[in-house]
Amino acid sequence: MSSTGGASPGSGITATRTMRAVVLEAVNSLAVREVPAPRPAAGEVIVRLRAAALNHRDLWIKQGKYAGLKFPIIPGSDGAGVVTDLGAGVPSDLAGKETIIHPGSGWGNNPRAQSPEFTILGLPKDGTLAESVSVPASNIYPKPAHLDWPQAAALPLAGVTAYRALFSRAQLQSGEKVLITGIGGGVALFALQFAVARGAKVWVTSGSPEKIARAQGLGAAGGANYRDSDWAQQLQSKADRFDVVVDSAGGPGFTQLVDLAAPGGRIVFYGATNGNPPEMPQRKIFWRQLSLLGTTMGSPEDFEGMLTLVNTHRLIPVVSAVFPLEQAANAFALMEQGGQFGKLVLTMTG
Repeated sequence: MSSTGGASPGSGITATRTMRAVVLEAVNSLAVREVPAPRPAAGEVIVRLRAAALNHRDLWIKQGKYAGLKFPIIPGSDGAGVVTDLGAGVPSDLAGKETIIHPGSGWGNNPRAQSPEFTILGLPKDGTLAESVSVPASNIYPKPAHLDWPQAAALPLAGVTAYRALFSRAQLQSGEKVLITGIGGGVALFALQFAVARGAKVWVTSGSPEKIARAQGLGAAGGANYRDSDWAQQLQSKADRFDVVVDSAGGPGFTQLVDLAAPGGRIVFYGATNGNPPEMPQRKIFWRQLSLLGTTMGSPEDFEGMLTLVNTHRLIPVVSAVFPLEQAANAFALMEQGGQFGKLVLTMTG
């Protein structure tokens, strides 16, 4: 972080502090430039970021495909760094702490669903693709000691989404069979790692044989290429049916996921990148006692549970590529191409 302004000691004029940040000026208009550094309001802290990760949410905001758009905005929901400044009422012992940030605020008192006041860092409030960010003190948690900065930054949003999907919503148990679609994305990979750590047997789908092979290296029992016309039959021949299905695509393939669910199975989904299913096979759903479970993000309790799981099993997030902040456009381009396996991370210097 740099300072500008000509104030001299004792002059009564405060120099304007600035920082480098990724700024979306308008739809598909991205620049890395100098902006005023944030100052903490009461109850907030400033985190000097060492690394920040991209999510598809950031890409959708950039493309103008997200609700509540406003410009200019600093995107980014995931970050890890060191607490440097404290707002009024914040305990002094938080200064200097190495931390990761829970990106959700205002969940509310209902563990079953977020309140109308729930927001995600990076829109409407400036986010983490910057040298510093201001967040509520209640949103910072100790950085897992076994993770480096890029790994820690990769964890929050995708990690809490996967944790809530598997455990708070689908109530996954050890020994159950799990199918995770679209392996390679951040949430899907965390779901694979978390399910394996809890003793589940996991299969995956992908349009890339290489990604399926890499997933097997992380503990998957096998998988199928969804570009094959018989991908569902392949999975059924290998695993029969699944107790839990985790999906983010929706679209025409969703009806085949219903066929792959075991009696009493749970299909949990956190996205619809392929649109809505063309039809809903209600008879199959009620006759086989299936549960369809929508989920998004996670509560503070979910975030704490996710951190406990990561620390207990010393899980390491999969980082696909790391870019310096100044090369943010390259990271966004790679995400747009779908070429990543794991998280894309920006690092800050200074």
